[in-house]
Amino acid sequence: MIIGRSTELDRLDAVFGEGRAAAVLVGGEAGVGKTRLIREFGGRAERAGARVLVGGCLELGTDGLPFAPFTAALRQLVREIGVAGVAELMPGGSTSGLGRLLPEFGEAEGDPASGEARVRLFELVRTLLERLAADHPLVLVVEDAHWADRSTRDLLTFLIRNLYGSGPLLLVVTYRTDELHRSHPLRPLLTELNRVEGVERLELSRLGRAEVAELVSSIHGGESLLPRLVDDIFSRSEGNPLFVEALLGSADGMSGDELPDSLRDLLLAGVQRLPDETQDILRVASAGGARIEHRLLAAVAGLDESTLTRGLRPAVAANVLVVEGDGYAFRHALIREAIHDDLLPGEHTRLHARYAEALEADPGLMPERERMVELAHHWYSAHDQHWALISAWQAVAATRESLAYAESLQMAARVLELWEKVPDAAEHIHVSRLDVLSEAIELCDHGSETELGIKFATSALKELDETAEPMRAALFYEQRGRLRLRLGRQEGLDDLRAAGRLAPADPPSKERAKILATLAIQLDGLRETEEESRKAGEEGVLIARAVGDIETELQFKLRLGWLNLFRDDDVDQALANNEEATREARRVGAFQPLVRAHINGSDVMEGYGRSEDAIERARAGMAETEALGLGRTWGTFLALNLAEPMISLGRWDEALAVIDKALARDPYGLVKASLHYLRAEVAVARGDLEMATPAIAAARRLIGRGAVTKAQDFFPVCRIEAELLLAQDRPAAAIEAIRPVLDGHGLRAETRYGLPAMVTGALACTEAGDPAPLAEMRDWVAPLRLYGPVQKADLLTFNAEAALAEGTNDPAAWQEVVAAWDTLGRPYQLARALLRAAAAEAVAGRRDQAEPMLRRAADIAHRLGAAPLTRKIDDLARRSRIALDPAASAVPRLGLTPREEEVLRLVAEGRSNREIADALFISTKTASVHVSNILAKLGVSGRGEAAATAHRLHLFDAYDS
Repeated sequence: MIIGRSTELDRLDAVFGEGRAAAVLVGGEAGVGKTRLIREFGGRAERAGARVLVGGCLELGTDGLPFAPFTAALRQLVREIGVAGVAELMPGGSTSGLGRLLPEFGEAEGDPASGEARVRLFELVRTLLERLAADHPLVLVVEDAHWADRSTRDLLTFLIRNLYGSGPLLLVVTYRTDELHRSHPLRPLLTELNRVEGVERLELSRLGRAEVAELVSSIHGGESLLPRLVDDIFSRSEGNPLFVEALLGSADGMSGDELPDSLRDLLLAGVQRLPDETQDILRVASAGGARIEHRLLAAVAGLDESTLTRGLRPAVAANVLVVEGDGYAFRHALIREAIHDDLLPGEHTRLHARYAEALEADPGLMPERERMVELAHHWYSAHDQHWALISAWQAVAATRESLAYAESLQMAARVLELWEKVPDAAEHIHVSRLDVLSEAIELCDHGSETELGIKFATSALKELDETAEPMRAALFYEQRGRLRLRLGRQEGLDDLRAAGRLAPADPPSKERAKILATLAIQLDGLRETEEESRKAGEEGVLIARAVGDIETELQFKLRLGWLNLFRDDDVDQALANNEEATREARRVGAFQPLVRAHINGSDVMEGYGRSEDAIERARAGMAETEALGLGRTWGTFLALNLAEPMISLGRWDEALAVIDKALARDPYGLVKASLHYLRAEVAVARGDLEMATPAIAAARRLIGRGAVTKAQDFFPVCRIEAELLLAQDRPAAAIEAIRPVLDGHGLRAETRYGLPAMVTGALACTEAGDPAPLAEMRDWVAPLRLYGPVQKADLLTFNAEAALAEGTNDPAAWQEVVAAWDTLGRPYQLARALLRAAAAEAVAGRRDQAEPMLRRAADIAHRLGAAPLTRKIDDLARRSRIALDPAASAVPRLGLTPREEEVLRLVAEGRSNREIADALFISTKTASVHVSNILAKLGVSGRGEAAATAHRLHLFDAYDS
């Protein structure tokens, strides 16, 4: 399996498929995957009937072996067809002219020093390649051209310039970009060849984080590793596939310790060829991190400007160091790591101490935040525990001020690590160990390090005397309770109740208001705790007002607005109140209410059928959470509120991109569970049960039947589990999967999440031919209060499906369902309703009524990629003798893939390639390729014409109507 190279592989396939003479120059640094790409492409070409010849240049000092790749390719050819077979392709049937390349061909004639002999040799090679290509398409691969000798470069140039216009012959040349120093002879040649007709250039970039995760999983037999381990591997390898594999293959690669010897040797090979004085400077630079300012390097190295510059030049020329602004960076972080690991123990300690002393002596060498972190790092690496403790605590404040919560947590953990090693630690940093623990827990909260935060809180509570310090104990219980509830743990409620009992009520305090706010919010949604939640909320809001705690009061205001929405069903007033709370939270800098307002606002919009507005509100919220440094916690929560309306609107590829990006950030348990079930929802609808099954299992495992959870988390998992069972043709089991919703498990009968589950339950009854369970479902549905048009559409669907399960197939009822979903612009539910309505009309003998509905359903299902629904539509069409002719469909298909349709929709909205890339979480280059393919398929010359074509043909009416 090849990962992260689909665009490049497709391009090679496309050039090969054109059936003409062409050349592709493939560049990339060592280990980036050039050989693997070419091997995969070569295999495809061979399966397509091509002959693939491969030869590589050899590293033999400053100049390679003459004509080495052509000699290797000819040797392979002889093995395949023999010398006689080659002779049949040569002018006059003689191979002697090729004897200079391969002795098997005989002794070459003529003076080897003459220019004529050289020209004749080049012409013979060209003739041989052309005649080989006349029989079968030919691919000639020349690998590692950065090591090519002058003769090889000349022959390559001759062939590329003279093969154009020949038959199906593709010449692929690979080279390492990191070897091409400024005076390398291949550099001007590449520039020259790039201007030749029929030549393309591909540059292989490093893999992204998601691609590294996929590579790691494939190496481990499909098993996913913890996101933190993937992050470590990605950070160290910087996306170089060879380095990823080497780190995983080493004994210590998983723990982030020493580099494997083979990888270290590879990384140091180029360094060891440099002058001794340059290697000395690189050793100094390696202790300064991946990037170092020139002034700081000069201060630590202790060299005058002339000596330092002279020593640096060979490192820059050899591409070991690259110039970045006023400093230098190692070309790859692992090169720095390999050099640093090669330091002797005493050398290591002295170097880091010199860095720390230089940064102390001249604070202007680095920006303050970076300087504080670097000071903490260097004192720690110099084994000076006293100054390491002090500088780490100072770095906690500096990094938190900059919203760098992950770095701040790392520094707080360093302080706790050093605490027992430094006598009188509290006096040195002027805070207690409990203060440090409290800070660390909050940083864990912000940084989604939930398990670690629970451990810190538990440690603090063991050290505390609850009787002597009840408020401090209460705050630690509140912190631990919130973190435990994120993981759905029952003990979280016990912690919050303990916090409420311990926090003194007199005098009123911000601390007690905060605790009661958390308690009221977390208890809301459970039947048996509604009264407890109400009392906590009433007391908490009074305290917050009394002590002037605007942030906590805003939290209560948001909660009250949420409750009032379900009391009054006035969505416009609810959204107006939410906007007011948003403005107030932004004004006073209250980030938790601000983020909660984004969550509530986008959730209400989606719940009331305003999916486009929900998308915009969720995007705005995600942007603010990123700015606040909370992308991994609240940002992933908002990713749910972004993906859900995208799924509703049929923008499934976009939704999956959002989900995958959020999952890659390793969110806490309940958010991760919800992301998995949304992923499963799309997968089931598309018939991808291989994706759906593990996603549902992960969601079920994370939520757990015995954990503290809410209807919004629990009911959808039951529903999607039932949908999967229906896809597996197990309707009776699907009915049982819905049973926990009917039983409630202590949860309120939430309409928004419970009613869709009942729709699936009724569908399961229809499929099973068993209407008996419907009585219990009707009893569960009957007392529900409906909020907004989505829930009304769900109820109409449930009633029509339940009637069908009981033997009544009313066309008018299904027409009402169609109208409801059509108004809401939710294509998947609309297509399912259209199928049912068409079936009802067909049964009634009104094929003319059924035909347009079935065709519209077929078109929507096709566009969504909803294969199971498409099969059902095709089956009904076949049984009803209705022709689903694409030409007669209301929406032309035009041969676009689902991804291309998503891109065209964004083009029609006037989005640029960059905006398309951001919306779909792809690279700008990939977006550009999609747009080019769309223009070709539509037969238009530009984006404006493409957009006009989309609007003229009503390509997206199925989504928007």
